[in-house]
Amino acid sequence: MTVLTAAGALIGLVVALRPGPTPDAGAATTVVPVAGTEATPTTAPSTSSATPTSISRAPATPTSTPTSASHAPATPRTTTAAAKPSPRVSSRTPGRAAPRTGRIQPHTPYKGVATAYKAADGDGACLFGPSDDLMVAAMNTTDYESSRACGAYVLVRASNGASITVRITNECPLPCAPGQLDLSEQAFAKLADLKVGRLPITWSLLSPDTLGPLSIRYKTGSSPYWCGIQVINHRNPVDRLEVRTAQGWRQLPRTDYNYFLSTDGSGCGSSIRVTDVYGERLTVDGIALKPDVAQPTRLQFAPR
Repeated sequence: MTVLTAAGALIGLVVALRPGPTPDAGAATTVVPVAGTEATPTTAPSTSSATPTSISRAPATPTSTPTSASHAPATPRTTTAAAKPSPRVSSRTPGRAAPRTGRIQPHTPYKGVATAYKAADGDGACLFGPSDDLMVAAMNTTDYESSRACGAYVLVRASNGASITVRITNECPLPCAPGQLDLSEQAFAKLADLKVGRLPITWSLLSPDTLGPLSIRYKTGSSPYWCGIQVINHRNPVDRLEVRTAQGWRQLPRTDYNYFLSTDGSGCGSSIRVTDVYGERLTVDGIALKPDVAQPTRLQFAPR
């Protein structure tokens, strides 16, 4: 009897000491270390305590991919979504900038005098390069305004009723007076005989309907540390040019030889934003930093 009592007590002690079920099996986690990272639980945290991640705040509509992560703007971009970046991808912004405040204003007639010069291959101070179209002119220094007139199309009307459209490719230094246009001999001849010498005229900006897309060219010697940028074949005069940097859009100063300079390399090779005298902005992405190469875009300013 004593033996049976002792055996029963021993069995009861063993049963009491056996481990029971975990109070909350659903909260148990298994830690799986991963090489090179901090060990984390394999069980996902409860949705009631999870905090939103940055992914949940991503915009619903994709924006154009920056050329480089270091050039991402500090503020949201205003450009429309573009195709995958390539050397000729461009996009038009929906917004508009304020119109220019320079000397030559849209929808404004100007009075002056026309003279003539030998335009040779059509190149000039604007550095657009040679052209087969010699309907060109040199703008007086005052209205040239440090190359702001470069590329402008001008409708010239003579006092005799004849008219001609010319593109500004050159500068006419003093003694050319404000309002004066020095036309190529080919253009002057369409208004009057070259023997006339000086011809009273009125002129105003023109926005031609038939024109292909504009191009961008980096100046010879451009690099990630210094660059000059030029806009070519633009329908309307260019008021300003900006490049995208890590701090946002930066306006570049314009030279009297028609290039916009980044002397410290900031923005060289990144997206370019061009604004015309009417306030329209075009944003060009994917232009490679290739010196002295005219790279066409898919954009052009709207006719006015």
